[in-house]
Amino acid sequence: MPMALSKTQSSFYRRLYVAHLIADGTASVPALIEATGMPRRTAQDTVNALVELDIHCEFEQQPGARHHIGRYVIRDWGPIDPAWVAAHAERLREALGYPPRG
Repeated sequence: MPMALSKTQSSFYRRLYVAHLIADGTASVPALIEATGMPRRTAQDTVNALVELDIHCEFEQQPGARHHIGRYVIRDWGPIDPAWVAAHAERLREALGYPPRG
């Protein structure tokens, strides 16, 4: 059972976990929705909010594709240690109540 998180904690954890998923190859909004179960708008807002943590995330359009087909890429983690996030990703996932990755 997930622990009770404050709104600040859940927002912070969600951003860290989403950045981790993007860096690990789950790098589109549909893939993030599938991995977490979060609504589309929440997934989009979370990706857009990574900049508030100084995590530089960019959308890379697939060459020759139209209509925003591509993936997100983390260009810079800013003050966040990606190794720490990766090492604690399972704890973050559990705290947020997201399903296990399969």
